[in-house]
Amino acid sequence: MTKGGKFALALLVIIFLSVLFADFIAPYPYDLQNRSGPYHPPTRIHIFKDGKLTFPYVNLYRLEDPLFKVYREDKSVSCRLKFLSKTQYGFKLISVDPPCKLYLLGADKLGRDVFSRLLYGGRYSLGVGLIGTAVTFLIGSFIGGLSGYLGGKVDTLTMRLVEVIMSIPAFYLLLSLRAVFPLEMSSGEVFLMIVFILSFLGWAGLARVVRGMVLSIREREYVLAAKTYGAGTFLVLRRHILPGTYYYLITSATLTVPAYILGEASLSLIGLGIQEPQPSWGNMLSEVRNVTVLASFPWMLSPGVAIFLTILAFNLLGDSLLKKK
Repeated sequence: MTKGGKFALALLVIIFLSVLFADFIAPYPYDLQNRSGPYHPPTRIHIFKDGKLTFPYVNLYRLEDPLFKVYREDKSVSCRLKFLSKTQYGFKLISVDPPCKLYLLGADKLGRDVFSRLLYGGRYSLGVGLIGTAVTFLIGSFIGGLSGYLGGKVDTLTMRLVEVIMSIPAFYLLLSLRAVFPLEMSSGEVFLMIVFILSFLGWAGLARVVRGMVLSIREREYVLAAKTYGAGTFLVLRRHILPGTYYYLITSATLTVPAYILGEASLSLIGLGIQEPQPSWGNMLSEVRNVTVLASFPWMLSPGVAIFLTILAFNLLGDSLLKKK
């Protein structure tokens, strides 16, 4: 694996572990509001006091201008950071006692911690990518393998179906189907719907590629030998043909996950995906559609940075696997 691939793999491990252990890492619940602190700026962590090295601490921030959301750091009120401590929100990696607040990436318009919402929101955004890709590759590899191995009428009918599905404009279908479902659907139901639609549209292209690979693999000597000894269709596919496509499938998966993440983010961005108060990287970005908000509170763009880093890591990993091949 190249250095870029190792870096990408390390970055993905950090991202996935952070999302998986969000309950422990996030300082606050994703829906905890602080109406007295809208658009609170990122909290500065200090390690020096009066020119001397000291235990990390933060200062209290006071809202000076409620109209323009201008805050002043009150250095007269300091609070030490607490690590691996039990709080009213559970056992946390890092926390701080009142009256201070710990907003590592600032707060949104309702005073909710952006960093905490970013971690919890990653569960939906990354979950769509991983589960959707797994379902797509399971269906696509099976149908493509069966079509290429059997050939004849089965192959013809399957490929015509694939061509029909590939001709459907995916994003517009997502918008149309979402409009059919009731708006009061829970975020969990919306999540399953997005996974189902993306998987339904994604398997066709994969099936076509796998079918082409199977057409070549089925003529090899070890496959013919297995058929001669009486091996059944599904046994030959599972043991001798589909394993020959695994490397391609793994490499292709690293390039498919980002597309699914962007699909969920696009729907949530325009309000048709995961609904508030449940966070996802897409619906968190909906606030920065207002240029004034983006210019005044740039930390609100942090979900976009998370999406960029995740997609970059997957692409680098896929490129590394291709070079290795």
